[in-house]
Amino acid sequence: MSVATQELVSTTRRPKGPPGIAKALTGISGLDELTSGGLPRGRPTLICGGAGCGKTVLGLEVLVRGATQYGEPGAIFTFEERGDELAANVASFGFDLPGLVAQKKLVVDHVLIDRSEIEETGDYNLDGLFIRLGHAIDAIGAKRVLLDTIEVLFAGFANKEILRSELRRLFRWLKDKGVTALITGERGESTLTRHGIEEYVSDCVILLDLRVQDQISTRRLRVVKYRGTRHGTDEYPFLIGDHGISVLPLSSLLLGHQASTERISSGNSELDRMLGGGYYRGSSIMVSGGSGTGKTSVAACLACTSSRDERAIYFSFEESPAQLIRNMSSIGLNLAGLVKKKRLRIISTRPSGFGLETHLFTIYQAIEEFKPSVVVLDPITDFAPIGNKNEIRAMMTRLVDHLKTKGITALLTSSHGPGAVDGHSSEADAGISSLIDTWIVLQSFEVAGERNRAISVRKSRGTAHSNQIREFVISSRGLSLISTYRDAAGFVVGSAREAQQRHDAGNGGSAINNGPKKPSASPGSP
Repeated sequence: MSVATQELVSTTRRPKGPPGIAKALTGISGLDELTSGGLPRGRPTLICGGAGCGKTVLGLEVLVRGATQYGEPGAIFTFEERGDELAANVASFGFDLPGLVAQKKLVVDHVLIDRSEIEETGDYNLDGLFIRLGHAIDAIGAKRVLLDTIEVLFAGFANKEILRSELRRLFRWLKDKGVTALITGERGESTLTRHGIEEYVSDCVILLDLRVQDQISTRRLRVVKYRGTRHGTDEYPFLIGDHGISVLPLSSLLLGHQASTERISSGNSELDRMLGGGYYRGSSIMVSGGSGTGKTSVAACLACTSSRDERAIYFSFEESPAQLIRNMSSIGLNLAGLVKKKRLRIISTRPSGFGLETHLFTIYQAIEEFKPSVVVLDPITDFAPIGNKNEIRAMMTRLVDHLKTKGITALLTSSHGPGAVDGHSSEADAGISSLIDTWIVLQSFEVAGERNRAISVRKSRGTAHSNQIREFVISSRGLSLISTYRDAAGFVVGSAREAQQRHDAGNGGSAINNGPKKPSASPGSP
């Protein structure tokens, strides 16, 4: 298999490791894709990081998922927490540790080591631990082993020669047993681990990090080392949620989604005609404009188009569900009825309450649970205070690709300030306008003492769309798009348009066609 072929991994199938490297699937969303098939089978993997970054949770989940999903029993050796404490920890993720122990799919052994009883001598070794480990592995035929945490074994030792010798013996012993081993370790001040030795004798090293910036915490994962195979080397955000750990590396989202030719309505027949028949199903749409231009109204129209067998999710970052329902009822949209019929779900949160990754995975979980055909995010520019442009773009890229892979039509609204030129601001769309299939721009301007709205289609991939700027009216009857009307001075809207139409009609023109009709040439005239 060529390198180019290896890189084209389908997003709908689990990636397979390259020939010669046996791998064990973790069952953790994103981690198997990041490691091209899982952790090295029959070899030790070191999970290191500071306090609270998720080392124990990651190790436990790999063992539990191995036992429940892949038929690989596991042995858990803990040197700090008791078995009942571990059981309580994973119970919050829906894992029944006591039940798995009763079924002999897992064995949990708490090894109590009293530091005061440890004496550093040349004869110190881990033979007793090897006997205990071997008995537990043989008792249930364990294929996976977790040691949490390794520093406790050598808590009272400063002789690095003994440390290195015993660590090498431990890792070699685990390899000889043929088990997929996970060893957790605390991060040192200038090294990946406290002793700075474990990372060198491990076949795979995963570094976890918990950082706080602007009072928002973010967890990051990086595969520092993986002998004998390709792997992602960047930092990737991960979340510890209700169902365990989720990792979504950007590199795993390749452009392999299908492109539907089916059209769906925007919720407005006139806008559908401007778009050449509506939106393509599964496409991404952005509606941008200043405050009060009608972005939410356009988004709500799409959310109301779901049929009996389809659903929509509306993520509102500025209005509560009750407020959104009330406001949209003023233009004839019955969101409350759709919510009652469970065809629409409105989820309102403040972006500043969580980090970008938490929002991303919350959106994923809601989509996985509700299974919508349409998703609206209104507006994405509210994420600006909690991330820079690159971070927001990365988040939106992941989200848009994820929705396209599932064939979900996505509409994102984007706000810009009064300083935007031609209805566009580079900061407003978070740099994602190039990722969007259809871009609709709304404008607000003052003419003859009135503030009026206009709508245009900046781009719409794969379709012949209108290049006109149409007057855009929001009323109790909904949204109306009025044909372009121009006089000698240019584009005319609002009451000025109505007055000009009456004037032109009175001078032999038409209320539909722009301008007065030219008089017929008289006989004999040049």
